[in-house]
Amino acid sequence: MANQQETWTVLKVLTWTKEFLAQKGVENARLESEWMLCAVLGLDRVGLYVNFDKPLTEAELSGYRGMVTRRSKREPLQYILGSQEFMGLEFEVSPAVLIPRHDTEVLVAEAAARCGEHCRILDIGVGSGCVSVALAKALPTATILGVDSSPQALVLAQKNADKQGVTVSLFEGSLFEPFQDQRFDLIVSNPPYIPTDDLKTLQPEVRDYEPIQALDGGADGLDFYRLIVPAASDYLNPGGWLLFEVGVGQAEAVLGLLDKTGFGELFTAKDPNGIERVVGGRLL
Repeated sequence: MANQQETWTVLKVLTWTKEFLAQKGVENARLESEWMLCAVLGLDRVGLYVNFDKPLTEAELSGYRGMVTRRSKREPLQYILGSQEFMGLEFEVSPAVLIPRHDTEVLVAEAAARCGEHCRILDIGVGSGCVSVALAKALPTATILGVDSSPQALVLAQKNADKQGVTVSLFEGSLFEPFQDQRFDLIVSNPPYIPTDDLKTLQPEVRDYEPIQALDGGADGLDFYRLIVPAASDYLNPGGWLLFEVGVGQAEAVLGLLDKTGFGELFTAKDPNGIERVVGGRLL
């Protein structure tokens, strides 16, 4: 898109961008090109298709060039667009938080299925607020608290709760630190679980842009489970549940931690790819 005198129609821009981004190693280059152009033009994808012959103004081209340049450096599309869909809800995202993954929807579903009408829920490592906010939507009479060590993440989580019209009480701190003498019916967490040595093998979008503190789970990826599981019984009501998202191949180890710490009714749940993604148990 270098020649300023050339007429750049919607179709021509998309064709050029698809080739350019594909050469940079971007998967789904055509679809991502469309999403970025939708954002610049204020159209949906159907709107793009019925305007293939529409020339872009210089201001539109300039805005689009900026997005394409960022994406060519493998910055995640979600950070460029500023949002990500999760459980049918739109969440604002920034480099301060992990981008919500659809795998995590399994954690929300399993948590919601184990809650009574007026249960108290604690979300450890709230990030963008996707788990807390989705639970608040699914369980409108529940009391939901969230904690994160990142003040920037908490600001974003609060914005997402406000946008969805739900109440989530958010606290800055490490794990259970802000909740002395409090008890919950369910504790849920999607902690950092990537083994440290595996971080360098991740896609550039993850490795170079998403917050390292939300990814690094220590040597074997299990550091946070070892911290949370033994402490959780001091913060759960009798019969309360503790649920985690886990990484590939970690379910058995986390089940073992729960088993030896006095949890029963242990279970796992698979994500859409058949990976054991959720591990949980009940305080006996």
